[in-house]
Amino acid sequence: MGNGMLSQEEIDALLSGSDDLGATAEPEVSSASITDIERDAIGEIANISMGTAATTLSQLVGRRVQITTPKVDLTTAREIFNEYSVPHVLINVNYKKGINGSNILVLSREDGSVIVDLMMGGTGNPSADLSEIQISGISEAMNQMMGSAATSMSTMFSSVVDISPPRIYVAENEDEINLVQQNLETDEQLVRISFRFVIEDIIDSVMLQVLPLDVARDMADKLIKQMSSATSSNSQTSSSHQEKPPQQPVQPRYQASPPPPPPENNWQPPADMYTQPQTNFVQQARFSPLAPAGTTSLPSNLGLIFDVPLQVSVELGKSTKTIKEILELGPGSVIELDRLAGEPVDMIVNGKLIAKCEVVVINETFGIRITEIISPTDRIDTLN
Repeated sequence: MGNGMLSQEEIDALLSGSDDLGATAEPEVSSASITDIERDAIGEIANISMGTAATTLSQLVGRRVQITTPKVDLTTAREIFNEYSVPHVLINVNYKKGINGSNILVLSREDGSVIVDLMMGGTGNPSADLSEIQISGISEAMNQMMGSAATSMSTMFSSVVDISPPRIYVAENEDEINLVQQNLETDEQLVRISFRFVIEDIIDSVMLQVLPLDVARDMADKLIKQMSSATSSNSQTSSSHQEKPPQQPVQPRYQASPPPPPPENNWQPPADMYTQPQTNFVQQARFSPLAPAGTTSLPSNLGLIFDVPLQVSVELGKSTKTIKEILELGPGSVIELDRLAGEPVDMIVNGKLIAKCEVVVINETFGIRITEIISPTDRIDTLN
């Protein structure tokens, strides 16, 4: 189990309620503890979901983000906030579908300010205090991170997992205790998942994910059942292939005629008996002559110019104006083009019309989707 995956024996033992789990489980499980199987399942969920969240954060800050393999242990809210450096940024995330409950992410305030500075195009300078804009930036980053984590959990559980927008708290010691008393009992058993949080050479810190014990067990149970179901399905498929009877050889539909009987009483067949022409039902295939194709073959040395750069531009439309009208243009002027809204736009490569496209938006950036490639003949007609 050192690789973080569950063996089939562990899964079967857990589902059957057997106590014989060897060294992988505790003999007796109290209401305030988790088995090694559940611990590994929680770690696997956190590893995959937060790995996806790290990819999302990397796209937001434009830097390489690493969240290392998590460490799972049991603790209480009082112990967490006594051990972790203050002040904190607390992100409270509620699950509204697929999972009943919530979890809290704990991040140092300095790390939160660095993340926001990177998102705004800075170099990652920390700030002592967080403004409303910075808090909103942290909220948006965590919303996208936990949204991608929920998506990965949906894949793991084969059921939809959805979250509500996270609530952000910038907590000092006193405010922090008030928040804990509102959401968690300070002596309640919680599952703490610790990650090493690294953003290149800017941040090397620790981030925590805190789950109520029943929520963590519910998530572990979903993963274990899903893995057991997939394993059972694979074993049934394998058994069906093994039990399938071997196919009988196919008997030919037509058989050759038996040879003629040997001659009797020195009777000799006529010389042309076996050379008589027989009816031939197989005719020679006849094909119509092939017409020359309209496409032209590419030169064999075309690879010599593959690295030549070409200028690709998109033309939304055209308009004809007089010099007087051009000189009267200013900020806010509107020019009507010779193309209706929603019509395909032209993709032009080095001054030649190549394709018709439609305008799309990709991550808040304009792009085009090619809908039609212009044939060489049409290109010549367009230029004429």
